[in-house]
Amino acid sequence: MPKTILLLSAYHPELLRGGSQVVCHELFEELQAHSQGRCYFLASVDDSYPALFKSGARITGFDGRANEFLFLSRHHDYWWHKAGDPLVVASFIEFLQVTKPDVVHFHHFMTLGIDLITVVRRVQPSCRIIVTFHEFLAICAADGHMVRRSDRSLCGRATSVRCHQCFPERRPEEFFVRKMWFMQHLRHVDRFTCPSRFMIEHYVNWGIPRDKIVHVPNGQRQYGPVPIGGGGQVKRNRFGFFGQLHDAKGAHIVLRAVHSLRESGFTDFTVDLNGTNIQCASPEVRQEIETFLAAEKKRPLNAQNVFYNGSYHLDQLHTRMARIDWCLVPSVWWEIFGLVISEAWMFGKPVICSNVGGMAERVKDEVDGLHFEMANPRDLADVIRRACTEDGLWQKLHDALPAYPRREVMADNFLRLYDDADNEPA
Repeated sequence: MPKTILLLSAYHPELLRGGSQVVCHELFEELQAHSQGRCYFLASVDDSYPALFKSGARITGFDGRANEFLFLSRHHDYWWHKAGDPLVVASFIEFLQVTKPDVVHFHHFMTLGIDLITVVRRVQPSCRIIVTFHEFLAICAADGHMVRRSDRSLCGRATSVRCHQCFPERRPEEFFVRKMWFMQHLRHVDRFTCPSRFMIEHYVNWGIPRDKIVHVPNGQRQYGPVPIGGGGQVKRNRFGFFGQLHDAKGAHIVLRAVHSLRESGFTDFTVDLNGTNIQCASPEVRQEIETFLAAEKKRPLNAQNVFYNGSYHLDQLHTRMARIDWCLVPSVWWEIFGLVISEAWMFGKPVICSNVGGMAERVKDEVDGLHFEMANPRDLADVIRRACTEDGLWQKLHDALPAYPRREVMADNFLRLYDDADNEPA
C-alpha cells in the first residue's frame, strides 16, 4: 500500500551542504521518482539566513519546489536539542495534521528538536518513526564528534565524569540528566539506522537496544560522467581534498604534510583543495590554512604544490575529480561514513585516509586504498611520497575499487524499514 513519508533534515543541502542533508535529499529525490506514495522534505534553517524568515511564518515552501519545505528554527536549545519556540512546535503539529505521514524519518534533530519525536508519536500515534544517526550528537555534546577537548584524542565512550572533563563548567549530573532526556524521546523510535557498522557498537554501548538498530549505507546518484583512463599519464602524483575546511576534516594536516615533503626535498606532486566554510574552523586552524595559502600564492607558479579551487556544486565534482589521481580523506575524528569516499570511487580514484572509524571500515588498506596514522602529517607525507613513486601501486588499488553505494539501493533498504513489519535491509 502506498505510504506518505516525511523526511526531516538539519538544513537544506543547497543552503548548507553537509553529509546528512545531502543523503536525506538524495533519498527524497529517489522516493519522489520511484515510490508509489507521497514524500515530503522538511529541512530546518536557523537565523543564519534571516532573509528566509517571514513574519508570522514557521514552516514555508522552499524555492517553489514541490513538497520541499523549510522549518524556520528559532531559539533552538543546543544543549538539550529542544525546539525552542512553542509556535514552531505548533506549526509542526499542524504540518503533521495536514500531511498525515505514515512514516516520519529523522535524519537529524539539530536545529529541529529531539522532542519533535515525541510530538510525532502523540500526533500520529500509528505512524512509523525512523531515526538515522549521522554522528554521535546524542552521545557527545562536543559537536557529536567524540573527540576529547583536552588533547583532541578520540573518545570511545561517554560517561558523566568523562563528559564533565570536556565541559568542566557543567556538573557530571547534568550529563546524566541530558542522557535521560534523550532516551525519553528516543524510546518512541521504531528503528534506528547507522551508515557504518562500527557506529552501531557505540550506540549499543550507550544504551540503544541492538535489535532496534541496523546498518544502511548512504547512497548517492552519479555526479557526472566518469573520466576514461588516465589520459596516458604515467605519473600518479596529483592529490585532491574535497570537503569543508574546518578542523575535523583535517585539511590542515594535508598542508603540514606538504611542508614536511618540501623540507625533505620532495616536490614532484600537487594537491588540489576543494571546499569552503573555513569560517567554521577554529581561529588557530583558520589562520594556519589562510597563512599557508597566502604564502603559496606568492611562490612562482612552477613551485606551487597546493592549489585552492574553492567551493563546488556536486555536478562539478566530475571535473574536479578528473584533475587528480588520489583522493585524500584526512579527517581527525571518527568520520562516520565519508561521502567523499563514495565520490572518489564513483570516479575511479583510490583513497588515502586516516586509519580510524568509518574511513578505516570502508577503505581497505593496501587493497583498494591506503591508510595513514590519523592526525600525523609526517606519516601522511610518507604515504604521499610512496603513492607518487611506487610503480604499479595506483593501478593495483584502482583495479580493486568497490562500486560506490547507489541511492536506489539505499531507498530500497529504507522502504523495507518503512514497512509495518520489522523488515531488515538487504
